[in-house]
Amino acid sequence: MKALSLLGSTGSIGTQTLDIAAQYPDQFRIVGLAAGRNVDLLAQQVRQFRPLIVAVSDADRLPDLKAAIADLSPQPILLAGQEGVIEVARCAEADVVVTGIVGCAGLLPTIAAIKAGKDIALANKETLIAGAPVVLPLVKQHGVKLLPADSEHSAIFQCLQGVPAGGLRRILLTASGGSFRDLPVEKLAQVTVADALKHPNWTMGRKITIDSATLMNKGLEVIEAHYLFGVDYDHIAIVIHPQSIIHSLIELEDTSVLAQLGWADMRLPLLYALSYPDRIATNWEPLDLVKLGNLTFREPDHEKYPCMQLAYAAGRAGGCMPAVLNAANEQAVALFLEEKIRFLDIPRLIEQTCDRYQTQNRSDPALEDILAADDWARQDTLTASQPLIAAH
Repeated sequence: MKALSLLGSTGSIGTQTLDIAAQYPDQFRIVGLAAGRNVDLLAQQVRQFRPLIVAVSDADRLPDLKAAIADLSPQPILLAGQEGVIEVARCAEADVVVTGIVGCAGLLPTIAAIKAGKDIALANKETLIAGAPVVLPLVKQHGVKLLPADSEHSAIFQCLQGVPAGGLRRILLTASGGSFRDLPVEKLAQVTVADALKHPNWTMGRKITIDSATLMNKGLEVIEAHYLFGVDYDHIAIVIHPQSIIHSLIELEDTSVLAQLGWADMRLPLLYALSYPDRIATNWEPLDLVKLGNLTFREPDHEKYPCMQLAYAAGRAGGCMPAVLNAANEQAVALFLEEKIRFLDIPRLIEQTCDRYQTQNRSDPALEDILAADDWARQDTLTASQPLIAAH
């Protein structure tokens, strides 16, 4: 049985991880839970799974959490703020830490878990996108496993099992195309937040749904794939695959192509990350290719999705630039979700912030450099957005 500490327990990754833990109680037990501010759901999770330690990052909600579980005995250790989340991440009883926190907020808890010798089921892109120069040496130093828990990188990881060193030629990341994949590029100037949140394939969190609409999510995955699998950017490609059945592919040196297929269900990559190297039998619906019918592919439209090229450029620049890209994107997406800027302002703001940072970029940053770059980029993007907000 593996003991799990779960960061971001009330989000999409968190709730699906708990679904797995509930379905396989002989395989997994929950020892730690950390959430943002959804105390009602967190309290329900505490009652069901009885963790040893619980944290809510919004310290103002700690009294509400205490009141909601006051009748439980024994009581878990209750903590708040970022330090509380970090304590959950390095919980002594945990074997694996699932990083389901969205954004750069997941970086410091993940580093704490690695330093505590925990294997990481990585569902937080920013851990590597922003923090790879610091995180990867720590992973090596502490001898822990960094197991991808998102569908695309899990697919690549699964396909690589048994591939000899030097056998990988190219990675092909599949993308749904997001909310606007069938919308002519000239109509993007008029789209609304409500339009962008209508993902054609599945329901996700608001921020990741916007990233899917801009295809920044795929650009960020390119950077993450570079760090996870050691492949240079010239050998990582993106292909639009509307059905979202093939979760990614690898091309080998002899031109053989391997793909991982499955229904669009995040539980599968999560289960593989948690159970690796084993395979656990499930009663989930198997993939039926006859029922499915057709799988189609097309080249992404670079005019429609400028965020892709911004991500490739930031990845190639290296150093702190991926952290700047990520922070600028988070800030711009937040402004769009607040309906303060337009959809097409998102890539414009990101590009301007990255351009302004070029002369400051450090090639071999320390953690404090990455955190400082993240803060700088958020403030720069917010400042640059003021004329756009005034004009909106």
